[in-house]
This record gives sequence, structure tokens and C-alpha cells, in this order.
Amino acid sequence: MRTPITLTPIGYVKNSRSGMKDDFWGNVISEITISDNLLEECLDGIEDYSHLEIIFYLNQTDTGNKIYKASHPRENPEWAKVGVFARRNKDRPNHLGLTIVKLISRKGRTITVQGLDADNGTPVLDIKPVSKEYLPREEVKQPDWQTELMKDYWK
Repeated sequence: MRTPITLTPIGYVKNSRSGMKDDFWGNVISEITISDNLLEECLDGIEDYSHLEIIFYLNQTDTGNKIYKASHPRENPEWAKVGVFARRNKDRPNHLGLTIVKLISRKGRTITVQGLDADNGTPVLDIKPVSKEYLPREEVKQPDWQTELMKDYWK
């Protein structure tokens, strides 16, 4: 039996995006302000990093009872049918998102980042600094359809 997990957001995304749209996330600037129940000093030292991992809850997705069958990404029949864990779409069992972003600045309780693919109002669950040592040591391999799907994602 699985035990439910309760998570409390540490902050929320503030930006100009809405509607869970695909593509064109590269120039999106977002602010994340740390919740009042956390000390401001929890961000101390974050400015020493160029990039952060943002873990967030995709609260605007359909949380209905889904069967996660293999399907074509973005319903494109030219791309392989793959399972939910072989893609990074928003319709996931636990509705978690994870993105590496560029840290622009920190001012008090607020960090400003670029390239966060989360809509305005999205709850942030955690922030972690990106360290070279946690990145893959080997060359990253992916299928051709993934490369094609992502061609406009970060524009």
C-alpha cells in the first residue's frame, strides 16, 4: 500500500505565461518568492550558482483518473508511441515538473530566473543548485523525435 505524501509549496511562479502552452519558453523571465514561513537566509549563497533546478507541481493539469498508456508525443503519429516515463509532458501520475533554469538575480526573498517552463501561479516545491558533478558524465542520448519536438521549446 502506498502512503500519500503531503508537500507544501515553498513559493509560487510569477510570470506572464498561462494556458499550459508548449514551446517558446527560452526567454520567459519568472520570479519565485520564498514563502513567509521560510527564513530569507535559505537563499544565502544561491548567487554563487549560474543555474538552478526548479521542482514544481503542475497544478493546472487534468488530475482526473487517467490510464497512462503509450501514446504519440503531442499526438503526432510520425513520432514513436512511448510511455509516460519516456517523455516529459505535463500529464504525469504525480504532476511534477523539473527544469534547469538560468539564475538572473536574487533580491531578498525573491529569485529571478530565465527559462522556467511553468505557468504563472504554479507552486514551487523545491530549488536546488546545479552542480557539474550532478550532470551526466556520459554523452546524453535521446530519440530523434525528442530532438524534433524540442526544436522550438526554448526559443
